[in-house]
Amino acid sequence: MTAILCQSLSKTYRSGLIRRREVHALSDFSLEVQEGEIFGLLGPNGAGKTTFIKILLSIARQTAGSAFILDEKVPEAKIRSRIGYLPENHRYPGYLSGEQVLRFFGQLSGVSSGDLSLRIPSLLELVGLAQWRTVKVKRYSKGMMQRLGLAQALVNDPELLFLDEPTDGVDPVGRKEIRDILTGLRDRGKTIFLNSHLLSEVELISDRVAILDRGRLLRVGTVDDLTSEGSHYRFTLEGGLSEALLQEARARAYHLQQDGEKVTAKCADSHELNQLIDMLRRHGVLIRSIAPERSSLEESFIRLIKNEEAG
Repeated sequence: MTAILCQSLSKTYRSGLIRRREVHALSDFSLEVQEGEIFGLLGPNGAGKTTFIKILLSIARQTAGSAFILDEKVPEAKIRSRIGYLPENHRYPGYLSGEQVLRFFGQLSGVSSGDLSLRIPSLLELVGLAQWRTVKVKRYSKGMMQRLGLAQALVNDPELLFLDEPTDGVDPVGRKEIRDILTGLRDRGKTIFLNSHLLSEVELISDRVAILDRGRLLRVGTVDDLTSEGSHYRFTLEGGLSEALLQEARARAYHLQQDGEKVTAKCADSHELNQLIDMLRRHGVLIRSIAPERSSLEESFIRLIKNEEAG
């Protein structure tokens, strides 16, 4: 089953009382998220990420196009019982304890008191807050509030989770624990839609990623797809590169960069890589190792956005 399906989705806001200026938050946006995957949505501020999530959650209405969640057309009120949502900068009443917060939101979600009595202790244990269950949330740190927010998003045992900056304010150990929780949920068949400015976190956990800019979808694919722009390889060689070898490399348009015994080369494909290896061997160069290189997701993201702005 497809967890999220959007077809030619558009959203236009109109501002101003006299001169009605149109702002295109989404433009002909189509996207498909499969059930049981962790999907990351990336984009600069103002890219349309929040608008997209609001449409899926029926907080805002699209101007054109259609959206489906778990095979139900948006908006559809009954689908909300199958969704969990952690908003950015969430707030809970400071006079409630962590346990009371989960019970309150569980009742809002229609979960029975009996199920909540069984579910709340296990959720607090899952997010590492079992010892804080009776402590008022006004005493919680930012990281603890994020953990409680994740538990709140899970209180109705949803099939699909929308998480907006789930590791914001969480220390490195806590981020690793949250990543482990999310991968465990995915392994149980749940779908996780992740929106985060921490690209390193998205890179570590996402099965697929989409990059959105100015309301338009620029790229979608696996992290490997997005970070393997061009084929770069790092060679470890014995001895330096002779002038004759460098001249032949320039003539063949091979891009070689040397740093001590390490040489970085850019090849168009595996055929060109093998030609480069043959050339090195012809010149008597001993190759100790060859390893593919890739950009980080952050580097690929910045390059793609800059190219889009330049275009």
